[in-house]
Amino acid sequence: MDERTLGTKINQDELVASPTNRVVVLQPSYLPWIGYFEQMERADKFVFLDDVQYTRRDWRNRNKIRTNEGSSWLTVPVQQKNHYTQLLKETRIDNSTNWNKKHCSAIKFNYSNAPFFENYYPYFDSIYQKRWDFLIDLCYETTGYLKEVLNITTQTFKSSDFSVEGVKAERILSLCQKMGATHYLTGALAHDYLSGINFAKNGVELEYQEYDHPSYSQQYLGFISNLSLVDLLFNAGDKSLAVLMNWNTN
Repeated sequence: MDERTLGTKINQDELVASPTNRVVVLQPSYLPWIGYFEQMERADKFVFLDDVQYTRRDWRNRNKIRTNEGSSWLTVPVQQKNHYTQLLKETRIDNSTNWNKKHCSAIKFNYSNAPFFENYYPYFDSIYQKRWDFLIDLCYETTGYLKEVLNITTQTFKSSDFSVEGVKAERILSLCQKMGATHYLTGALAHDYLSGINFAKNGVELEYQEYDHPSYSQQYLGFISNLSLVDLLFNAGDKSLAVLMNWNTN
């Protein structure tokens, strides 16, 4: 299988000539939740923030799937020798354990009776057969596949391809300006460090995701929200995008 690489080669002249409308900037994550793809679908340009410090106990290397007991973490072990200065794009996977075999078995065990298991499991089986050295490569490959099967056509970029200084709000605003953004869509937690007034002064309207999480049929009794997209995919198949976007499918 050819390895997927997300990110479009930067053409600054094109960006200036054709300014984007809505820009989203998110860190690459392992098997992201459905709200991640809701932002991606709504964006005109999506930037993977890959050149920031790796954060522990976050969503970069883990997510949850549904089980008969509730939910369970799928965590990719990583090496953290210099975790105070280690960038996300530099973070290596700890392959001293058979984490990939564990993840593959967990997906097979918990979703083998799902309606669309046979449609998508062969991909995951093939991915876990491969050795991955860098976390970010695994994130790009799996996110690229999920984006593809959802039929999301949003153009993607990598922040490391830009020359952007600063941290947090300053860095985000600089990326938006590089992309010629008119709107910046972000999650609710950004309320803590972003200023709508400052963005507006620089010609960018700040928007916050207010996600109305949909309910859908799962394999076990009750419904658990905020799981990895793989849960929705195995249960809803080619209707997954319509479900996560809350589109009327009647």
